[in-house]
Amino acid sequence: MSAVHTAVVAEAAATQVGEPWLNIAIFGAFVAITMVIVFRASRNNKTAADYYAAGRSFTGGQNGSAIAGDYLSAASFLGIVGAIAITGYDGFMYSIGFLVAWLVALLLVAELLRNTGRYTMADVLSFRLKQRPVRIAAAITTLVVCFFYLLAQMAGAGGLVSLLLGIGDTLGQSLVITVVGALMILYVLIGGMKGTTWVQIIKAILLIAGAGVMTVWVLAMYGFNFSSLLDNAVEVAGNPAILDPGLKYGISDISKIDFVSLGLALVLGTAALPHVLMRFYTVPTAKEARKSVVWAIWLIGIFYVFTLVLGYGAAALVGPEVIAAAPGAANSAAPLLAFELGGPLLLGLISAIAFATILAVVAGLTITAAASFAHDIYASVIKKGKTEPGAEVKVARRTVVVIGIVAIVGGIGANGQNVAFLVALAFAIAASANLPTIVYSLFWKRFTTKGALWSMYGGLISAIVLIIFSPVVSGSETSMLKTADINFAFFPLSNPGIVSIPLAFLLGWIVTIFDKTVEDAKKQSEMEVRSLTGVGAEKATQH
Repeated sequence: MSAVHTAVVAEAAATQVGEPWLNIAIFGAFVAITMVIVFRASRNNKTAADYYAAGRSFTGGQNGSAIAGDYLSAASFLGIVGAIAITGYDGFMYSIGFLVAWLVALLLVAELLRNTGRYTMADVLSFRLKQRPVRIAAAITTLVVCFFYLLAQMAGAGGLVSLLLGIGDTLGQSLVITVVGALMILYVLIGGMKGTTWVQIIKAILLIAGAGVMTVWVLAMYGFNFSSLLDNAVEVAGNPAILDPGLKYGISDISKIDFVSLGLALVLGTAALPHVLMRFYTVPTAKEARKSVVWAIWLIGIFYVFTLVLGYGAAALVGPEVIAAAPGAANSAAPLLAFELGGPLLLGLISAIAFATILAVVAGLTITAAASFAHDIYASVIKKGKTEPGAEVKVARRTVVVIGIVAIVGGIGANGQNVAFLVALAFAIAASANLPTIVYSLFWKRFTTKGALWSMYGGLISAIVLIIFSPVVSGSETSMLKTADINFAFFPLSNPGIVSIPLAFLLGWIVTIFDKTVEDAKKQSEMEVRSLTGVGAEKATQH
């Protein structure tokens, strides 16, 4: 890349890239098409099963595509491509971690959860334990995980606005976050899980197709010789270390431990993310649940292979320095690469896909959080399972509006903050608060209610406390609190997973061992048979 060309790209990145009106037009077309689909899908939303689980009408392939759409968030598309462009090999480790995590989900939870539960994660955790305390704990952890995941997506929307639409001021970005939130509320309010699922399927197809076209385009420029691409990336970056491990996580012993902690949270967190687990209830049988995970692994795996080419392609064709200086920094790598390849039109398409990605993921998170409150707190705890027909869905819809408003306000507050931190926190909390209890409930007959509560609250509180007292919040230039005078970073790691996850497993085990309470043996046997065989699961889905 010539010095003049670099200067031109840098100047464009510093203000805006492409034509904002074109980006808005393409995004508007996507919203209009998907809104029609959502309206059509909403016609059959009459019962709780329709609203929460789409009437269990999706095939394994359709649900797998929706899972991919749910899972491939803005962090996956924009964050990983940027991480590879700037930190090379270490950035690709995110792709590996996210993909390997699906093997844990497939082997440990997919089929068993589908057989045991109805609509939410709490259905499984409270199946053979005391309903009230376990449902409350599960609902709290679900809402906390969804909230931080929502913050990341909403803040990501605001951060990309300056690059994609040329809106640089805080008020303008806040307005876009509000628009994204309002659209999200509309999608979920009208379409429920069925409408949300179709949006996610469409978004997954668009995202993978868009990334695929860009990948082939980049490789074609180098004669489909990946080595030539890597050589050019090294030349432009001026740093051969982007091909070697350790550029980001090999600086010190602490950073190496931090990498292990992050990997642990990512790999184990996926199998405990409430909005991902809820997708297993939208298929009619356990076989379709397994098939949906296999489909998801293939689609997500193909996408993460694309990120390797796109990341190094951005490093070679745009340059790490230009990316780091652009609005949104690393998050701008994919849009800048699109602009470099296909000009304003391709940038407009990739911009629309980026916004569609955010929109689809926040819709999935919102319906999960709403279902958790309406089904687990309102219907099961407050009304003790005796709700009037339609009342639960009404509460869920009202909850959607409240969660949407909270997400908009939180997203505006988090705009400009460390988005990767928010995503990592969501994974760490899910792995700490949910996974131990899921595993113990499914595989350990002796497990008790007290063990579940200590594990869930212990994992939740320890993860949040360790994050608060970590360098991510204070004590460094990249912290959320950038003032040097404020430093309460007593915990040296940026991710608490290596401490909070084993602690949650340990608390659940120790408290159960010393707890003299004996849970209902009949319910335990029923859960074991149902989770392994699916016998009785169909009856349980009738609400």
